[in-house]
Amino acid sequence: MSIQLAIVILYIILLFAISFYVKKRADKNPTEYLFAGRKLSTGLVAVSVTGLAVGAASTVGVAESATKIGFAAGWYNGAWSIGAIVMGILAAGKYRELNCTTIPELFERSYDQKARVISVVGLALIMICITSLQYVAGGSILSTLMPNIFSMHGGMITSAIVFIGITAIGGLWSSGLSNVLSVSLIYIGILYSMIMILIRDGGLSGIESKLPAAPFDWFSPMGGLGVAVLLGWILVMVSQAITAQGPVQIACGAKNSKSARNGFILGGIMIFPIGFFSAILGLAAKAQFPELNPTLALPQIIMSLDPFSSGITLAALWAADVSTACTILLGAGTLISQDIYKRFFNPNVTNEKFLKINRLVILLIGIGTLWLAFNAVGIVKVMMIGLSLTTAFTLVFLCTLFFPGLCRKNTAFYTTLIGILGLFLWQICPTIRFLPHVIYFEWVICIITLLLVRILDHTPIIPPKKNNDIN
Repeated sequence: MSIQLAIVILYIILLFAISFYVKKRADKNPTEYLFAGRKLSTGLVAVSVTGLAVGAASTVGVAESATKIGFAAGWYNGAWSIGAIVMGILAAGKYRELNCTTIPELFERSYDQKARVISVVGLALIMICITSLQYVAGGSILSTLMPNIFSMHGGMITSAIVFIGITAIGGLWSSGLSNVLSVSLIYIGILYSMIMILIRDGGLSGIESKLPAAPFDWFSPMGGLGVAVLLGWILVMVSQAITAQGPVQIACGAKNSKSARNGFILGGIMIFPIGFFSAILGLAAKAQFPELNPTLALPQIIMSLDPFSSGITLAALWAADVSTACTILLGAGTLISQDIYKRFFNPNVTNEKFLKINRLVILLIGIGTLWLAFNAVGIVKVMMIGLSLTTAFTLVFLCTLFFPGLCRKNTAFYTTLIGILGLFLWQICPTIRFLPHVIYFEWVICIITLLLVRILDHTPIIPPKKNNDIN
C-alpha cells in the first residue's frame, strides 16, 4: 500500500469514527441532528464556517484560476472572508435570536407560504450547484493521488460515498467536530507543501522565471483580475454568506447570538490566507507543467513532492472537500425535509420518522448531484454563477430586518422569482450581458422588483420576532 493511500484511508477512518461517536447524540431529536442542539461554541462555529468556505473552489478551483489570472485568484477566498465577517456583524446573531431554521421559514413568518416555497426552490438550486462541484474536486484529487486505483469518475463516486455517509450518520454535530480535524489538516497540508515547493523551486522568483509571458504580473495583487470582477466576487460572497443555507444553518446551531457573531468573524479571518497559498501552488504547477489541465493543477504539483508530503497535502485537499460537502448536503436536506416535507405534507411527523426522512433526503440529493458533477466545468466560474442567486434572498432578508417599511406581502415571492429568472436569462441570452458579472445584473433587477412591489402592493409584512418554537 502506498503512503498516500494509507494517509487517506486513515483520514477516512477518523472521519467515520467521529461520525459514529456523535451519532447517539444526533439521534436524540431533529434539532440535535440538524442544528447540533443549538450548542455550537464560538470555536466550533469558526471551524464550521472555515470548513464550509475552504472547499473545492477555495483550493483546487483557486489553483485552476491562478493558471489564468495569477496570484489574484486568491481573492476568491478573500471575498469569502469578507462575506463571513459581514455575516457575523449583520446577521449571524440575528438568526440565532430569531431561533429560525431556514430562510424559507423566516420568509413565511413575515410573508406567506408561496414565499417559503419559491425560496426553497432557489436555495436548493444553489445547494445542488455547490455540492456537485465538491465531487469534481474530490475526483480530481483521488484520481491524481492514486491513478492506478481511481479514474476521475471513480474518485467522484468514492467522494460521494464518503460525503453522504458522514453527513447522514452524524448531522451537524458530525460536520462541526469533523471540521476541527479537517481545518487543521488543511492548514498543515497546504502550508507544508507550499514551503517545500518554494524551497525546491527557488522561491517566488524561481517560479515566476519559468512562467510564460502575460499581459499582467503573475504575482501582483490584482494580476489578470479586473476591479469590477473582484467587486463582483465580494458581492456574491457577502450575499451567499448572509442567506445560503450552509452559513444560516451554522448560525442557527450556535449556542447564543454572541457565539454566532464572533464565530463568523473569527472564521472569516481563518479563511483569508488559504486562497493565496493555493494560488501560489497553482502558479508553481503552471511553471512546471505548462500543458497541464488547469483543473488538475493543484493535485499535480503536490504529487511532484515526496510521497509523505504529497499524501498529507492531498489528504488536506480532500479534507477541504469533505468539510464543505457535508455542511452543504446537510443544508440541502434541511430545506427539503423541513420546508417541504414537514411543512406541507406531514407537519405532525414523529421525531424518529423525521430523522429517517432527513437521512433519506440527503442520500437522494447526494446521488442526484453526482450526475451533475460529471458535467461540471470551471469550478470557480460555476460556483460564482450559482451563488449569485442568493442576491434576492439577501436583499429581502436585509430589508425585512432593517427596513421593513420597504417590504410588502409579495416582496419575497416576486423578488426571488425575478432573481431566478434573471439568472437563467443571463445564461441563455448573451445580448443582455451588458454588465461585467451576473451578480451586478442580479442586484439591479432584484432592487427594481422590490421597489415596484413596494409601490403596487399595499399589504404590509409582519416584522420577524424572536421565536422559541422550531417548525
